[in-house]
Amino acid sequence: MSIKQVAIIGLGLLGGSVGLAVEEHADGISTKGYDRNPDVRARAVERGLVGTVCDTAAQAVSDADLVILCVPVGAMEAAAAEIGPYLKNSAIISDVGSSKESVAKALTKALPGHTIIPAHPVAGTEQSGPEAGFASLFTNRWCILTPPEGADEAAVAALSQFWTKLGAKVELMDAGHHDVVLAVTSHIPHLIAYTIVGTASDLEEVTRSEVIKYSAGGFRDFTRIAASDPVMWRDVFLNNKGAVLEVLGRFTEDLTALQRAIRSGDGDTLHDLFSRTRAIRREVIDQGQDDERPDFGRKDHS
Repeated sequence: MSIKQVAIIGLGLLGGSVGLAVEEHADGISTKGYDRNPDVRARAVERGLVGTVCDTAAQAVSDADLVILCVPVGAMEAAAAEIGPYLKNSAIISDVGSSKESVAKALTKALPGHTIIPAHPVAGTEQSGPEAGFASLFTNRWCILTPPEGADEAAVAALSQFWTKLGAKVELMDAGHHDVVLAVTSHIPHLIAYTIVGTASDLEEVTRSEVIKYSAGGFRDFTRIAASDPVMWRDVFLNNKGAVLEVLGRFTEDLTALQRAIRSGDGDTLHDLFSRTRAIRREVIDQGQDDERPDFGRKDHS
């Protein structure tokens, strides 16, 4: 099975980056794209995010070997239902959402009988929209595929090869396990970031201007995460509810233990925790998942 024509539904950060990455890295593959927002479609034309920007989703998917839904996870079922009548029988249907069990259920319900292989490129920025896409977004990043049991092996191989061409490292994973892993590594950190930034802005003893003016590295990095697309993250938490609540419960217990250590002056417990987490940071850098330069290699150190 070969992928020659790709349809991208949703032309924001991820959809636009897929289109640009195909253009730069995947010779022999052409792209069409659609976004329900006409302003986004116009900007996609200006930026050349895909080979052809279509006026309807039907036009985009009609001859596609691979359709990638780059919409919020809460909109997956509606987007899939819209394109269903126009798909080739042989088309692979995939996505870029960060919760996989809910997406698999939504796509299977909307597109019975079609080849559905959910995917999650673990890459992104706090930016969103057609201006945000760039061709190297997936370079040296993981793309996790969660094919359902009994999935067509040729289709899985073709989709794996596609993401490899875009520069990603591909991993296969059970959808439920993916959702727990991402709850730990992405969803809970975002929830914490949204919470701490909200708490800081609500403190009566500290003015909002002081919070902004004296933002040191830690708080500033939280604000970067908390700037992420609110629609996307609302849908992530609602659609990965089980895994998020499970991990959040464990985090709450750990936070309570930390409060107890601080209140009782238990410096040994604090030192042991900070030593363990520092070692994890070193492993992240050793795996090439971040930059060890001061301030994460930012050009602007202000």
